[in-house]
Amino acid sequence: MDFSAKEIKLKDGRTCVLRPPTKEDAAALIEYLKATAGETPYLVSYPDEIGFTASEEEKILKERREDPRSVMMLAEVDGRLAGNGGFVGAGSRRKLRHRCEFCIALYRDFHRLGIGTALIVYLMELARQAGYEQMDLNVHEDNAAAIALYKKCGFIESGRLHNAVKLDDGSYRDYILMYKPLTE
Repeated sequence: MDFSAKEIKLKDGRTCVLRPPTKEDAAALIEYLKATAGETPYLVSYPDEIGFTASEEEKILKERREDPRSVMMLAEVDGRLAGNGGFVGAGSRRKLRHRCEFCIALYRDFHRLGIGTALIVYLMELARQAGYEQMDLNVHEDNAAAIALYKKCGFIESGRLHNAVKLDDGSYRDYILMYKPLTE
C-alpha cells in the first residue's frame, strides 16, 4: 500500500519521518534486522537467521508497496533508520479478511521517544483505510514495555499461546495475544 510520509516531533525535540521504504533502503533494513535481533530476545529471529540478500529485500519491499492491504513503514531520525513497523492481512479468505497482523521494532537507541506510539497510530489509520476492522499482535509475556505501549494504544489482551517461543538457552516464553478494534 502506498502512503504519504508523515513527520512527527519526538520527546527530545528531534523530528522523525514515517515513510514508505524504497529499494535503496534494502541493505540498511537487513542490517537493522540483524542489529535489532541482537539487541532484544523479543523478535522472531536471531541475527544469524537473517540471511537474505539486498535484492531479495528489494523484492519484498516492492511486493509490500504494491499490495493494497499491506504496509511496511520506516521511522527515520536525522537520516538514520530508527525502526519499522507494518501489517499484513491475517488471510485472504473472506472469514479472515477483516483482520490484519501487526509488528513493530526499533533500535534500542530510539526507545521511549514517541516513535513506537506514532508508528502504531499511523499504521492503525492506514489499516482502517485498507478496510481492516481489527489489528492483531503477539508479544512476549515478559516484554513489559511493549505490553504497556500496546495497552496505551488501545490493544486488549485476549489470551496466550503457551510456549510460543523457545530460546537458544532452552527456555520458553508464552505469547500474549492482543487485538485492537479499528471500527471504534
